[in-house]
Amino acid sequence: MLNIQFIRDHQEQVQQVAEQKNIPFQVDDLLEWDEKRRRLLQETESLRAQRNELTKSIAGLLKQGQDEAAEQLKGQVKEINRSLDGCEAGLREATSKFEELMLLAPNVVSEDTPIGKDDSDNVEVRRIGTPRQFDFEMKDHVTLGELHDLFDIPRGVKTAGSRSYYLKGAGLFLHLAVQRLAIDLLASCGFTPMDVPVMVRPEALARSGFFPTGKDQTYELAGEDKWLVGTSEVSLVSYYSDEVIDAALPIRLAGVSSCFRREIGSAGRDVRGLYRVHQFAKVEQVVLCENDPAASEAMLQEITGHAEEILRLLELPYRVMAVCTGDMSQKTYKQYDIETWMPSRGAYGETHSSSNLLDFQARRSNIRYRDAEGRLQYCHTLNNTAVASPRILIPLLENHQQEDGSIYIPSALRPYMGGIDKLVPPGPKAE
Repeated sequence: MLNIQFIRDHQEQVQQVAEQKNIPFQVDDLLEWDEKRRRLLQETESLRAQRNELTKSIAGLLKQGQDEAAEQLKGQVKEINRSLDGCEAGLREATSKFEELMLLAPNVVSEDTPIGKDDSDNVEVRRIGTPRQFDFEMKDHVTLGELHDLFDIPRGVKTAGSRSYYLKGAGLFLHLAVQRLAIDLLASCGFTPMDVPVMVRPEALARSGFFPTGKDQTYELAGEDKWLVGTSEVSLVSYYSDEVIDAALPIRLAGVSSCFRREIGSAGRDVRGLYRVHQFAKVEQVVLCENDPAASEAMLQEITGHAEEILRLLELPYRVMAVCTGDMSQKTYKQYDIETWMPSRGAYGETHSSSNLLDFQARRSNIRYRDAEGRLQYCHTLNNTAVASPRILIPLLENHQQEDGSIYIPSALRPYMGGIDKLVPPGPKAE
């Protein structure tokens, strides 16, 4: 969240960002409740102080045997208690409203963030590789999956409903291979790989900035007061919540987990294949660094570079997009999306995302460290999708298909695929 003093001093900027990010938030409402909360807090503390003084006086009068004078003061105490009850009730309401609105206040955006309404206004930063031109009739990933028996979508739907699937045989091995490739790369870059909880308390989602604005995309476990995460970012940020970090910064973490997303609002979109599914796996980068915009900007470039390196190892063409205000989440200060070429779509499709949140998450999560002068500071946090599967299998299968129906395996994946250099479709079954 933002510092309330920052909001007071930058009312117009915060309101403008809320409108650009399409967040139903009014700065005036927040500041009205903030003023009421502070006024009632002051009144409450004043009344408590008066009561305490009178209570001391009553004790002294009783000790001196002045019972009548003590009784008069007791009447004043009763009046103060009645006033105090009203003030405390008002303070609880004002504090609750204030905290509710603070959770809706958006993070500001960087000066170089494009202004726009949706993903169509994102700006291309760079393009790596050239989309392949096929001299034969190419197949989409669903057809290739059926040809090679890599996954089974109809039975997935039968078992779990829409946007569900089974991965089979080499399809599962590819799914695991891209994750192992990402894990090994990040480990070599100083990241600590972690298997994390995927069922979390609601406060973990609120503290990491996914509640309240992303609540409709999250699965709740009825009767458990727990929710399924859509990214291990939630669990990795929560790892240090309410702590003063004594380790050297930056801290680099790599979460490996299943993820779950309801896909509310995407009815009719990307219904064919593996692009938009309810359950998937991710290797996620999360970094905690010092409270310095230059340091977190450098980390943003670093983690984006790791994702790009994975795509280069997978030998896939891609482009990096600067995400505009209308396509950003409430918590994000600056964001890049990486889109990989998907031949069946005739377009680039998002496969990775990198975000710098400054101290927005750390304030919510109360994650601090001591700077060189020994002062407590909130960390900056960043995150990036190193790889998400099965979505990454779409460009992997489609770009590397061959005319004979086989699928080329990039050399970087072969150690995780038993050394094979291609997938060959099974021949016809014997009579």
